[in-house]
Amino acid sequence: MCLLTFFPANRQPDEHALLRGAAVNDNGHGFAVVTGDRLVVGRGMNADDVIAEFVWERRRHPSGPALFHSRFATHGSVSEDNAHPFALGSDPATVVAHNGILPKAVHPGYGDLRSDTRIAAEEFLAQPAFTAFDHGKTRARITRWLGHANKLVILTVNPRYRKRAYLFNEAAGLWDNGIWYSNNDYEVRIPAQVPLLGGLGDGCVVCGGDDLDPGSGLCLYCEHCPFCGSGESDCPLYCYRMRGDMACPACGDFAVFCGCDIAPVNQMT
Repeated sequence: MCLLTFFPANRQPDEHALLRGAAVNDNGHGFAVVTGDRLVVGRGMNADDVIAEFVWERRRHPSGPALFHSRFATHGSVSEDNAHPFALGSDPATVVAHNGILPKAVHPGYGDLRSDTRIAAEEFLAQPAFTAFDHGKTRARITRWLGHANKLVILTVNPRYRKRAYLFNEAAGLWDNGIWYSNNDYEVRIPAQVPLLGGLGDGCVVCGGDDLDPGSGLCLYCEHCPFCGSGESDCPLYCYRMRGDMACPACGDFAVFCGCDIAPVNQMT
């Protein structure tokens, strides 16, 4: 699904929220921060490293808007080259990040390893008909092309533009504590929500039951974990049920963004 996060000026990131989003969208990560007349842009495949770099840059440069993106690949290769954001055409002063699946016009053809968003940024949205962001008709044209489900953030330090940030389909996302998220992947997932991630498939692995205790996430029939078969206190940290609002026994932090060697985030995706 991807998680795209937008930070207005003077808004600092919730690092734990970014880590939670990265845990379920772990096909590349990137950010952009407006710092006066230039953009600071970073990308990488390791969520911990990219988030740490972004948090550091954001603290150094709080006065402009910023964005962070964690990718769930749908088109194109899983590589740093396809990590958002992307320069808009040949303009390095303007970058684009997106959440959703764009129209077929920008889907990669045979042998093209680029993602749909990368193609859109490099070619489609770089056309003159789409680059006059300050004009209402242009913004409406972009919104119509995106459809109701796709969300787009553009950051720029190009002096041709009046604003430093443009957010498309804002209503399709949600604001939380002054930060805009394209979906709720940043939220803590309680055990009862975990089946939405992994699914019970044929039911509890112990007894085949398909009903969960909403508080513990355990099978209501046999009182074991329906995913790994363990008792409540015995689940390994990579179990789906442990992605929820449960503490790591080693450090006490939420298991979904625990940094312990026994349960690194990249083993929980």
